[in-house]
Amino acid sequence: MPTMPQAIRSYFERERPIELRHCDPMRYVDGKPRPPEQSVWIRATAPLPDDPAIHQCVLAYASDMTLLDAALVAHGSTVFSGEIQAASLDHALWFHRPFRADEWLLYTQDSPFAGGARGFTRGRIYTEAGELVASVAQEGLIRRRRKD
Repeated sequence: MPTMPQAIRSYFERERPIELRHCDPMRYVDGKPRPPEQSVWIRATAPLPDDPAIHQCVLAYASDMTLLDAALVAHGSTVFSGEIQAASLDHALWFHRPFRADEWLLYTQDSPFAGGARGFTRGRIYTEAGELVASVAQEGLIRRRRKD
């Protein structure tokens, strides 16, 4: 997206093992507050072996990549702002059925609560056919960086 700031565009375009495609990339451009939810398409960038444990490990890794950002969208902010300190405090993941992490998965995320320098976020991960394959919950530290 040409209007996206270079630092943010570089993050999303750089080579990595997980490909991310935000459904609303404008949230990184306009800084407007939105409902505390977002959706991201994810997949491994290369074919994976058929071992289900490998697909679960890849999804566990990917499930932590964008989730805390869902708590910031209501404030018109992102982890890219430079003003935010964010860190995962706990992260839980439940697998519901087999899936392939090297095929596109829709990761829907929301944040029912953010306050006291913490954000609580939830995620649901679906196949392209709409089958729920995993659920995620996370609490994270989210606070403004000190100026000193």
